[in-house]
Amino acid sequence: MKLLILNGPNLNLLGIREPDIYGAQTYAALCERVREHAAQRGVDVELYQSNHEGDLVDRIQAAYGNTDGIVINPGAYTHTSIALLDAVRAVSIPTVEVHISDISQREAFRQISYIRLACVASIVGHGVDGYLEAMDLLIERYGRTDA
Repeated sequence: MKLLILNGPNLNLLGIREPDIYGAQTYAALCERVREHAAQRGVDVELYQSNHEGDLVDRIQAAYGNTDGIVINPGAYTHTSIALLDAVRAVSIPTVEVHISDISQREAFRQISYIRLACVASIVGHGVDGYLEAMDLLIERYGRTDA
């Protein structure tokens, strides 16, 4: 099984950006945790981060036919990007939306999620552990553990 972990704008600044909201763990540490978890679960994982909406759309499209599941934290694009919604719908790859903070308890504009309409689940407010939970959900529902 192969999973794609996508991160949108400003997630490369984890540990620097508002640590009271997003925690002190760096993006590099998050990536290492994801890789370790994937190895423990026997799945292949690819990580990709971009601050550019079109790059994320391109990566979702490139996953078609060779990826079994997507974990996506679209960052601010959660609340604005119909393009990401359309890309996930187009490829029909099971996708889980992840947010480090609980967006339902934040500003009103952050409570709107376009991408959620194309996702099989959303995990919010579980910190970086949400990524591992999303991976487990995809593995258990849709995949095999032989990479």
